[in-house]
Amino acid sequence: MAYEIERKFLVTETSFLNDEVGVACRQGYLAVAGTTSVRVRVIGDQAYLTVKGADAGIARREFEYQIPLVDAEEMLDLLCNEPPIEKTRYKIECGSLQWDVDLFHGVNQGLHVAEIELTSEEQEFAKPPWVGEEVTGQAAYYNVNLSRHPYSQWSSR
Repeated sequence: MAYEIERKFLVTETSFLNDEVGVACRQGYLAVAGTTSVRVRVIGDQAYLTVKGADAGIARREFEYQIPLVDAEEMLDLLCNEPPIEKTRYKIECGSLQWDVDLFHGVNQGLHVAEIELTSEEQEFAKPPWVGEEVTGQAAYYNVNLSRHPYSQWSSR
């Protein structure tokens, strides 16, 4: 069984990205049932279909499959229930670990999130200076919820 062990944090400032190259990401949800979601994502010139299951601590089931780009774009345009999530993703190496830093656009403009995938729930890691509050497990920050309840509509930001 495939598991994703991930922690998520808000980003306090973005100047460290000035010399970095990000990649455009567009994703949408084909189905959401309870704690399970089916997502289609285009990131750069690659496309993926992902099934995510319920959280179990910071771990959750995740199955991801590469699909043809043209199929993913058609699914995003015609089959997703909500407007797609739009963001730029940066891969930032810090020591032996890689952080995914997402700067959101569109209706989620202004939200900046960093995620780190770990090999175990107990794995220790150093937080870079631009990492702020941990939001792991806070449902509002799940992309599936950002598609339904965008950051721009939050009353207390």
